Amino acid sequence: MKLIVSTHQGVLYNEEVEYIVAHTSDGEFAILKEHIPVIAVMDEGYVKLIKDGNEFYIAITNGILEFHDNIASVLAQESHLGKSKEEAKSLLEDFRKERLNQNRKEQVDFTQKEKELREHLRNSKAGQL
Repeated sequence: MKLIVSTHQGVLYNEEVEYIVAHTSDGEFAILKEHIPVIAVMDEGYVKLIKDGNEFYIAITNGILEFHDNIASVLAQESHLGKSKEEAKSLLEDFRKERLNQNRKEQVDFTQKEKELREHLRNSKAGQL
């Protein structure tokens, strides 16, 4: 079966796996090849995937999982891959903190640019005849 995990930033994971275990707010369930179609909401959760006998985890924030025709698709607001559940959650949290800091910096830069624009308009006497 295939697992595809995507966010607004692009595809995080797109490979064949043996099976997955999805952790949602309603609990955990496994999906094997030829499983019946299913849709699940994932507020804060993870997908454990088994590939070549190895376990990996993808931490998910605000996502939805859909499985049909042996393709598990996860569309998430944010996600991160790790070798353990704790590592995936930690990497996701670090990513979220970095993004938050970047947003704060951009907001400060935007405020400064707005002040500069007002000053330039005032100095050029734009709008005055």
